[in-house]
Amino acid sequence: MNAPLPFADLTLAPRPEARFEARLAALPMYDLPELTEANDELWAAIGRRLRNDGVAGVPARLSRGMPLGALWTDPSLLLTQACGHPLKTVLSGRVKLLATPRYRAIGCEGPFHRSAVVVRAADRAQTLADLAGRRLALNDETSGTGMNLLRALIAPLAGGRPFFSQVEATGSHLASAEAVAGGGADLASLDCVTWAHLQRLRPGLTARLRALTWSAQSPGLPLITSRDTDSATLLAIGRALSDVSRDPRLTAARRELLLEGFSDLTETHYVTALYWQRFAVDLNYPDLR
Repeated sequence: MNAPLPFADLTLAPRPEARFEARLAALPMYDLPELTEANDELWAAIGRRLRNDGVAGVPARLSRGMPLGALWTDPSLLLTQACGHPLKTVLSGRVKLLATPRYRAIGCEGPFHRSAVVVRAADRAQTLADLAGRRLALNDETSGTGMNLLRALIAPLAGGRPFFSQVEATGSHLASAEAVAGGGADLASLDCVTWAHLQRLRPGLTARLRALTWSAQSPGLPLITSRDTDSATLLAIGRALSDVSRDPRLTAARRELLLEGFSDLTETHYVTALYWQRFAVDLNYPDLR
């Protein structure tokens, strides 16, 4: 997830009074500059199918640069990708789940994924316990992979006390990786798909890092739409996603995005995020500190 996650000031968006002439679509979670062309090609194929299926207001281009909190709760939202932990916390009841992408990356199993806890390549740490008193680079305080899964790993070690000497929010997984590699922090918890993309696209960066350990598994980053999206549009989006996952003309784009297809997980699957949250809270470790 390489976009900032400003969730603290989320407000409930008003329900729309009429149909929107133009709707919003974005794929911000894995949209490194090296991947924008593939994301644009994927969206063009999805959008074309939606228009052919009679869906109104389908945008020609992806929106970029919009704060995620505003994007996710915009009543005109047609499709975007979110994070599993906010889906069951700050976004609960505010959006509808569309599907969960499946990625080809170490740490992924079907629509489920893990976090890689990374340190500098030369760091002598062998276990998480060796990182006590170190500096954490945190992409965002509400992140599933960057915070929630890492918190569950640290909670049994912390004993209800601060574990790190410093926790600094960086705004993205990429920025966290750069902070560790550059010596500004000692560890970060990176979504495994981002880690795989960085290993392939930024080998100079990841050569300075190593995965110390991996988190527990959780559902991957979901595709969502506005809570006001009607059932006919939901069905059309489902058909479009199924089509683009098999279209041979999109083979190169899917390969570039590490995308294997889409699964129909339900919100019940995402209760996993709340389980790991409760696990840490019950160990008197509600916050990474």
